[in-house]
Amino acid sequence: MKTFTYSTLAALYATLSAAQVAPAAITTNNPIGATYKANLLDKNTTGIRGSVTATSSSNGTGVVFQVDLFGFPDENAYVYHIHAAPLDAAGNCTKALAHLDPYQRGEAPPCDSAQPQTCQVGDLSGKHGNITTSPFQATYTDLYTSTQEGIGSFFGNRSLVVHSKNTTRLNCANFTLVPGSTGGGSPPSSPAPSGALPTGPSSNPTTGSPPPPAFTGAAATLKVASTGLTVLGCLVAFLI
Repeated sequence: MKTFTYSTLAALYATLSAAQVAPAAITTNNPIGATYKANLLDKNTTGIRGSVTATSSSNGTGVVFQVDLFGFPDENAYVYHIHAAPLDAAGNCTKALAHLDPYQRGEAPPCDSAQPQTCQVGDLSGKHGNITTSPFQATYTDLYTSTQEGIGSFFGNRSLVVHSKNTTRLNCANFTLVPGSTGGGSPPSSPAPSGALPTGPSSNPTTGSPPPPAFTGAAATLKVASTGLTVLGCLVAFLI
């Protein structure tokens, strides 16, 4: 009974903690025409191959992703994410570190695709759907990643990792700027992207930019989460 209680409290704590994290900001100043591509490596440990191409949207708001992956051994759900670090020269997928997560949300609770602003920025399959067929093709606009250098949602110096559902890293690739893709003219006239970490070591999600925009229900959510964490703390103290 006590084990069940502790596990339940742990799950509740994760949910309430995630509710306190600021929502990801929509990126609105992406250089038009900037294109980055990740080509999965030619590994002898897997037949999974393909690429993900990402281009700034025509108005500079968000990024259009084109996913073209194949070679999956079955139709079980596979997942893919942008990870925080690039691969090393040997192409070691573990060197990619964790998911791109400039708002420090964490992986629990799972991403809710109906509220993509509450997910990790790099959780592409969580926001836009798992890989369930082979070959797998998808095109979508992600509003929370960026092709603008200098903020945490920028992925051009990071990597892509394809996982099995048990989180095993199956294949990976670095994003690189497509030759001839220089961003064209100036970005559209709009506020700079906000609310994301710069690419440096700072841990403040709003460093160098305005705070993230408010979204409906945020204040109430934060208040409830804060109260819930206080109550949860009392329950844990009581059980101990």
